[in-house]
Amino acid sequence: MNGQTLEQKITAFKELGQTLPEIPESIKSNLNSTFELRPYQEEAFSRFLFYYNNQTIRQKPSQILFHMATGSGKTLIMAGLILYLYEQGYRNFLFFVNSTNIINKTRENFLNPASIKYLFAESLSFSSKQVTVKEVDNFQAVNEDDINIVFTTIQGLHSRLNTPRENSLTYEDFSDKKIVLISDEAHHINAETKRKKDLTKTLFEEVTSWEGTVNRIFRSNIENLLLEFTATADLSNEDVANKYFDKILFDYSLKQFRLDGYSKEVKVLQADISNIDRALQACLLSQFRRKIFEKNRLHIKPVVLLKSKKIDDSKLFFDEFTDKIKTLKISDINKLNSATADNSIKEVFSYIKDNNINIQSLVDEIKEDFSEDKCIVVNSKSESEEKQIAVNTLEDPDNEYRAIFVVDMLNEGWDVLNLFDIVRLYNTRDKNTKTGQIGKTTISEAQLIGRGARYCPFSLDITDPKFQRKYDEDIDNELRICEELYYHSAYNPKYIHELNEALHEMGIKPKESREIQLDLKFDFKESDFYNNGLVFLNQKIENDRKDIFSLPTTITKQTHKVRLQTGYGIATAIFESEDSGNRTYKIKDFKISDFDNRVVRKALSKLDFYHFNNLKSFLPNIQSISEFIISEDYLKNVSIELEGPESVLNELRPEVELKILIEVLEKVSHTISSENVEFKGTKKFEPYYIKKKLKNKRLNIYVNDSGDQEYGIGQNETRNTELKMDLSEKDWYVFNENYGTSEEKYLVRYIDKMYEKLKEKYDTVYLVRNEKHFQIFNFQDGRPFEPDFLLFLSKKEQDISIQYQVFIEPKGEHLIQTDKWKEDFLKELKDQHKIEVLWKNKDFNILGMPFYNERIKKQEFDDSFKTLVE
Repeated sequence: MNGQTLEQKITAFKELGQTLPEIPESIKSNLNSTFELRPYQEEAFSRFLFYYNNQTIRQKPSQILFHMATGSGKTLIMAGLILYLYEQGYRNFLFFVNSTNIINKTRENFLNPASIKYLFAESLSFSSKQVTVKEVDNFQAVNEDDINIVFTTIQGLHSRLNTPRENSLTYEDFSDKKIVLISDEAHHINAETKRKKDLTKTLFEEVTSWEGTVNRIFRSNIENLLLEFTATADLSNEDVANKYFDKILFDYSLKQFRLDGYSKEVKVLQADISNIDRALQACLLSQFRRKIFEKNRLHIKPVVLLKSKKIDDSKLFFDEFTDKIKTLKISDINKLNSATADNSIKEVFSYIKDNNINIQSLVDEIKEDFSEDKCIVVNSKSESEEKQIAVNTLEDPDNEYRAIFVVDMLNEGWDVLNLFDIVRLYNTRDKNTKTGQIGKTTISEAQLIGRGARYCPFSLDITDPKFQRKYDEDIDNELRICEELYYHSAYNPKYIHELNEALHEMGIKPKESREIQLDLKFDFKESDFYNNGLVFLNQKIENDRKDIFSLPTTITKQTHKVRLQTGYGIATAIFESEDSGNRTYKIKDFKISDFDNRVVRKALSKLDFYHFNNLKSFLPNIQSISEFIISEDYLKNVSIELEGPESVLNELRPEVELKILIEVLEKVSHTISSENVEFKGTKKFEPYYIKKKLKNKRLNIYVNDSGDQEYGIGQNETRNTELKMDLSEKDWYVFNENYGTSEEKYLVRYIDKMYEKLKEKYDTVYLVRNEKHFQIFNFQDGRPFEPDFLLFLSKKEQDISIQYQVFIEPKGEHLIQTDKWKEDFLKELKDQHKIEVLWKNKDFNILGMPFYNERIKKQEFDDSFKTLVE
């Protein structure tokens, strides 16, 4: 394999400062608004748009792989791609996967608007045309206006095509149609690739196999696409790696998924207690989580999974568990306190004591919440469809199940977010003692943990990210347990070591962590600056759009180009002579005011977006549809450039005008929607006492986990002599140590070198590393931002005390383009921020610096920073 992979080509394109295409608003508006696209999903989508429209790298027929972590929302990307490809003229989609269970789940996601996991908007429309998503058995005689999907298992697809039956799929279905094949859990179709070395090339191409069947369909039309999705492509296999060398479009690992905060953190608890006590321990922790959720007004029901080795064992334990719950006593709960030394259990009992919770009331709650009718046994793939739906809708408010008893059927395709405890009810190991390889059972258990580690979304206020962890570095926050998945096991150090090894290799658990006490220095805490000083921060508020009195300039200043289809010209030509010249295409400019108001009004009525109540939600100051049409602030002067037959342009018929207006107004509606931001950051910055914001903290840091070898290592501990500093001797650094990345350590060294110049000009110089002490909010969309450092500078000039607070963000090279919005925001602070005058003799100023990067941004930073010292 020589040259760059497909993913490397696209990454290199980005690193050159180029921008990938944005997701069309027509796609976003047709997805369920409940499922907000995450940055990595937008990245995956943008990469596809770049690939699809770039003929230099796109091969036809087109096969690409999205290699993305379990739980990263691949099905939402599938839904978005279906919508985009529908716009490109595709109508027929073949979805196939290894498991019937996943088929049923995906049907709910794509077809059932009543499902809480339905992925499309309530009403799908493109250019005012309503579109329906339909399940079909084959692609013969389908409605060409619909999105037609065949759902099948890979085994069923192979069987149906090679032993055809009436009304079933045949190879002829694919001979004259372009098809999008969507393969979920795509690693299952690589069986023949892995055995390729055992076959001749001819035999390999002709062999009747799952993979061969898929390839035959795929190659039947040059316009076909094969979109593969999996978290577990076996790229360690040479043949599989070669197959996907030029096909992996996006590689988003489980480790990166966790680092980005989209998973729960995993804790493995082992205790030398009986299985029933281990199950009760999980129930107690589950009930504790429920109390924490309820205390914070969050209606989330935590779920416990109890895993047996065999079906008979699972049935027996179900009986034992339900009998125990019926007869549960206070002594059973108190026994758990003495049976284990685990801190998590100790915290539960401390909470019970501190909040005066009556133990008998707690017992009664557990007896009610884990009663037999709220437990479900799902031990095999042949379980009823009702049970299948039940375990895939555990987050539904109407679903009351708290405990699931399983053997192994939920290892793949299970999608549940409110699982917080997994109890292992056996104590065996299967590591190969000769090779030292981790056994298949342990790997399977690690994969189950990976599925259960999907983050359960919640937020306490609008400043919180809903879908990401918030309390990683706030060990003492009681909500931290609501971001953790506990795996309960018997005391078995060798097994636990193997499991941790497997979890680390998968990326769902860090290899090394350390707990750090970060303290403010005594002298700083005693200073007047700390006790009486102020820090200014802005707020995130809902964008009520009351200040919107016109369409955005992206609409009014833009010329909207429309090319008339040749059909318009032909319709006119019927009545004219061959040499009349009407086939000559010309360009002519119009404004919407050039069109008959009645036609404009009719075009608006055909688009749901322009129903007055909806339009007013985006443009709250508009008084009527008439005003929208005739006002210069709205549609009147919107420019349209028409290209078409000269005879048509010279005398536009009403039906042609209508089509033109619908096309332009559809584009305008998407622009209005895309510029409608839900939140914004205030430009007014308000004062807070520094002593209220800066506190000692206990941190949990994952050493080297982010790929930066300096992260989690103190600046006085580092072996890099270029970075090593004893910050305990630096009065200007307010904490006892800096455990940040290499770029952050370089920044601290930079400030140290500039300190003498700063002291010549300022009476006070303090640098604070921001350990989630504060955040500011982007003016445009309210996105939260926690700058890594805040530099306080103050001086006196005559009778005025002048204070600067300077936000600084060191940034690794790989993130400079991705986080460009942060740098833009920092640069805006100086001119855009507003501070209400508090005292006539005090002047407060807020500044932001360009990103600091030791290698490629240092000069720009230095030029900007020197304005503070010159």
